[in-house]
Parts: sequence; structure tokens; C-alpha cells
Amino acid sequence: QVQLVESGGGLVQPGGSLRLSCAASVDYYVIGWFRQAPGKEREGVSCISSSDGEAYYADSVKGRFTISRDTAKKLVFLQMSSLKPEDTAVYYCNAAGYSGVYFRRRYDSWGQGTQVTVSS
Repeated sequence: QVQLVESGGGLVQPGGSLRLSCAASVDYYVIGWFRQAPGKEREGVSCISSSDGEAYYADSVKGRFTISRDTAKKLVFLQMSSLKPEDTAVYYCNAAGYSGVYFRRRYDSWGQGTQVTVSS
């Protein structure tokens, strides 16, 4: 029933920028981004609370990525700047309701996500 749809991925050169978007079908307490590179496990990238906008960033992206949200429209964005080849991954969004339970669990299928490829 709950849908999370990512968009905005693509091919970009190192040092370039890209903005990802995620549309949620339901209200959420916290929403954020994960990514999975080839041969690696999915990892958290950034998340933001719907209430006060407090954000978290993984060390690997801190200072380069900015997360923002439009709570009313149930949207979350990830502005990615100074992109590096190691940022190449499939990016997924995920969110948790006020129960604290994430809509996409570890062993669920997270769908296709949106592919970000950083290459010259």
C-alpha cells in the first residue's frame, strides 16, 4: 500500500551535481536516502525529520549532499554536489511513520531505486 518513488538519477561527471527526489504516498515522521553500490550492502546516506527538519548525513557525504523536504507534499530531495565516482550507486528513499517503523524493511524488495553514475 505504501509507495516510495525515487527519481532524478542519471549520469554525471565527477565534480558535478544532481538532485534526487522521492515522493511518498503517506505521511512520515522521518524520511531519508539509502544507497547500494555494486558488490556492497545498502547504506544510509541522509535523513531528515518532518517536524523540525533536523538532518543527518553519513560522513562520506557530509558537506557535499544536502537533504530537504516538503512535508505537506510528502517529498524529500537530495541535492548532491561535488560528486565522486564512489557515489555511484542505486539510491533509494525510505521513511518511517510515527510508529517508528520504516515502510521498507531490510528484507523487503526496495524496487528499482534511481541509478546515479558518476563517471567521466
